[in-house]
Amino acid sequence: MADPITVAVRRGSIIEARHTVHAVAVRDGAVVAEAGEGSLVTLFRSSAKPLQALPLVRAVPDLDDRQLAIACASHLADPEQVGAVHSLLAKAPAGEDELECGPAGDPPAPIRHNCSGKHAGFLALCRAEGWDSRDYRLADHPCQRTMRAEIASAAELGEDELPTEVDGCGVVTFALPLERMAHIFARFRHLDGGSRVVTAMRAHPRLIRGPGAPDTVLMESLEGWVSKAAAEGLICAGGPDGLGVALKVADGSSRAVGPAVAAFLARLGCDTRSLETAPLTNSRGEKVGEIRAE
Repeated sequence: MADPITVAVRRGSIIEARHTVHAVAVRDGAVVAEAGEGSLVTLFRSSAKPLQALPLVRAVPDLDDRQLAIACASHLADPEQVGAVHSLLAKAPAGEDELECGPAGDPPAPIRHNCSGKHAGFLALCRAEGWDSRDYRLADHPCQRTMRAEIASAAELGEDELPTEVDGCGVVTFALPLERMAHIFARFRHLDGGSRVVTAMRAHPRLIRGPGAPDTVLMESLEGWVSKAAAEGLICAGGPDGLGVALKVADGSSRAVGPAVAAFLARLGCDTRSLETAPLTNSRGEKVGEIRAE
């Protein structure tokens, strides 16, 4: 096993903390690079969103790029992002009161939840398929059974090999090895509807998260790449040449993701220098250190 990546948090000249990071790269079904445990099993969380948009693309083929991108997003509830969720709800058609993700933001409302785009997509899928949308978030609903089948197929696993838990927004999330996540992203654009999702996400990378976010920056920096980060320090990405990457910060810290993914991708010949160093700031906005892979 190759050594994991270590991301150091420096306050001035003092190293105040270190984060351990596991990463793996896959091409043509084979591991081509690894740091730490590529076989580490973790939860797919929001990195599954591009996969969860595939049944929507096939059921509602006339979605525009904004509507499809926001279905893949973990947004920050800025006006453009919330407007895209409204547009997808109108397309469904569905109302805000049907979103089952729970409230967030200020003032709290389901549409401000960072997963509201995915949930709007679930409602649109339910309308297109003629399913009762009530409790669409639950594991035994046709919507979530469809999601499980989609993820298992993309990972080339049996559904019985895909343990599930409950995600932060109330829907089903999936446990699988980092290597299988990287494999999914390596082949994602060749899945049924995958190229359409890639086009939408790359057309609106700032809808996916926002300025400075590692997945947004990665798509802005690398031609043809698609990327989706998730809670608890996970990020997955896929390039146009069939390379897939999955990376997990062991302690779940999001602050280590950018520097870690820049260090790992540099080993693969990909330049994401804008992510190499994250500033450490105090409450006055003053830079007092940096976060960087050792």
